[in-house]
Amino acid sequence: MEQYKQEFIEFMVDCQVLKFGDFVTKSGRKTPFFVNTGFYRTGSQLAKLGQYYAKAIAAKYGTDFDVLFGPAYKGIPLTVTTSIALSEEYGMNVRYCSNRKEIKDHGDKGILLGSPIQDGDRIVIIEDVTTAGTSIRETVPILKSQGEVDIRGLVVSVDRMERGTGQKSALDEIQDTYGMDTVAIVTMAEVVEHLHNRPYKGQVIIDDSMKEAIDRYYEEYGVH
Repeated sequence: MEQYKQEFIEFMVDCQVLKFGDFVTKSGRKTPFFVNTGFYRTGSQLAKLGQYYAKAIAAKYGTDFDVLFGPAYKGIPLTVTTSIALSEEYGMNVRYCSNRKEIKDHGDKGILLGSPIQDGDRIVIIEDVTTAGTSIRETVPILKSQGEVDIRGLVVSVDRMERGTGQKSALDEIQDTYGMDTVAIVTMAEVVEHLHNRPYKGQVIIDDSMKEAIDRYYEEYGVH
């Protein structure tokens, strides 16, 4: 596993973004692990997060896109910090854009904030994590309604490696359905590999019992 992936896993633990216990995902699945980017709460944490996203994006898409789009609400700070990191680290001057949950009818009107989206724009969507692809099915129609756009791909921080609505993984399903490339900074398999029975700052985060719970989850929701 690449060094930056190991560092990113430990960074998520330090920021309490990656947690293990009993949770329910947006798609209604009971899960022993949860990724919540809302716990990146300081300027230095967000700056570092943007650098990790920028690394994954540059490696996958190069400079071949115009707009970084983050679905509301968690996608809003992700677009801002990552567009800054792309500028500082790679000299890329991409525009950032997000949607509002409610359409604004005065001042800066419409459903979008940040850069307008224009015909011909090549867009990369940025998210925290995709479980069943629910938010992407909500996001794509918003983008398509803005004009003739090319949605190049989706980048997430963690690939949960579980089924979407069918038998394929959520990311593979998104790729097949919308024709966009997908990339994650790390996969859950890499997270488990790095943390299982390996002390980090004096604590074993994934012990054998947690590993068993994760394995049971993948027996039910994983790709077979």
